[in-house]
Amino acid sequence: MKITIGCDHAGIEYKSKIVEFLEKENHKVLDVGTFTKESVDYPEYAHLVSEEVLTGADFGVLICGSGNGVSMAANKHQGIRAALCWNEEITKLARQHNNANIISIPARFLSLEKSIELIKIFLIEKFEGGRHQRRVEKI
Repeated sequence: MKITIGCDHAGIEYKSKIVEFLEKENHKVLDVGTFTKESVDYPEYAHLVSEEVLTGADFGVLICGSGNGVSMAANKHQGIRAALCWNEEITKLARQHNNANIISIPARFLSLEKSIELIKIFLIEKFEGGRHQRRVEKI
């Protein structure tokens, strides 16, 4: 799969480890930044990831302190369904019912190990379609 990843300063440490994990799993990863621990504006990276997902990446991964800011910015793009995921069930439902195409990770509230576990779930779960399709079309 082709996966695009981005973060703000709160997610920089997780991002490098997540990229390492994804590449070991044989995914093609495009890292759009940030590449510094200095304070940056998270919407810039959410927009970059969203644009890549809309133009060919299979999925996106966004990381910020709470996961909220990057989700809000990403969801401004028509066709993006960014889901803030913090546990297994929410992550499964984001894919199964909402056909989410970006996972947002709250780095200040999850361990790196838990974040990677949720990304694994996000990448393997399938959209169920059916009654969920018409709902997704209304987003």
